[in-house]
Amino acid sequence: MRVSRRSRTEQRTAIHHSGARTAMFSLMPKEDAFFDMFKKAAHNMIEGSRLLKNMMDQFGDLAAQAKHIKDVEHIGDGITHDIATKLNQTFITPIDREDIHDLASALDDILDAVEAVADRFVIYKITKPTEAAIRLADILYQASVAVGQAVDRVGMSHAQINECSVKVNSLENEADRVSRDAISGLFEKETDPIAVIKWKEIYETFEAGTDRCEDVANILERIVLKHN
Repeated sequence: MRVSRRSRTEQRTAIHHSGARTAMFSLMPKEDAFFDMFKKAAHNMIEGSRLLKNMMDQFGDLAAQAKHIKDVEHIGDGITHDIATKLNQTFITPIDREDIHDLASALDDILDAVEAVADRFVIYKITKPTEAAIRLADILYQASVAVGQAVDRVGMSHAQINECSVKVNSLENEADRVSRDAISGLFEKETDPIAVIKWKEIYETFEAGTDRCEDVANILERIVLKHN
């Protein structure tokens, strides 16, 4: 049977569209790999914060404790690299590409701050943590846990994410107060200017960690609002 020119054209068009659909579906992520990696990064970050809290609570071999934290930070760097690689290989992403990049970077920044605090205790040869340092380590750990809970809830309702964000914001404000009061106390009572410089930087680095936790919470809020 002779096939009309129009029929052949329609067949080619149908094949083209079918191929386009097949190609598009093959480029779409078949699993939520990004969310799995975010959760992995978040829980690794929590482990780093937990180790820093233990470092303050059980002040002992600082070099060994800091090394353990550094190892966790290296794992975090690897996860961040994996996310970047996956992002470059994925044509259609479950959320905006810039949000994936921002969230991965912000989670990594928390762990960088944790490592920076631990390093300063070693470099500055601190012999005993202050009450403020112990408190700030606890606040940073609590904020990290809240961030991890928020990451675990990605894909849920805005209210569930917001609950974690409110907690992170409250802890960040508390860290600001503790850090501000501790630095003020340094200038009032500490007579050694070198000690003032050391502790001021330590307190500010602790505070930077909680600030980064708030950054993650804000990014998660943005993602949820976009997709609700």
